[in-house]
Amino acid sequence: MGRTFIICKPDAVERGLVGEILGRFEQKGLRLMAVELRHIDKETAGSHYEEHRGKPFFDDLIAFITRSPAVLAVLEGPDDTWAVVRAMMGATNPMQAAPGTIRGDLATITTENLVHGSDSAETAASEIALWFPGLAA
Repeated sequence: MGRTFIICKPDAVERGLVGEILGRFEQKGLRLMAVELRHIDKETAGSHYEEHRGKPFFDDLIAFITRSPAVLAVLEGPDDTWAVVRAMMGATNPMQAAPGTIRGDLATITTENLVHGSDSAETAASEIALWFPGLAA
């Protein structure tokens, strides 16, 4: 079995779309292993988005992800669960995301694209360890 990490970002919570997003993953056959509504602090957000530190959009990204609560979750499914989730999310830019994907159906702008998902099995493991240390293998 594989696990991956997702964030239903503040815009998803503000728009009341968390149930829709999590429901899509459950309908696909993925299981929720952990879920929490959390107001993300700047320090943890900085650790999560460390790869973007120093980029022009970093401060705006941190301000966005910390502006209001987000829903953090760990999903379990096949070995490539992270890839299944990424395909279901759609392209980062909602204008390029295919219809039927979360971003293609529900998002309108790149900077508020509703959901984050780990981009590899290795990233999933490190993100799960950061956000849900009790689940880390």
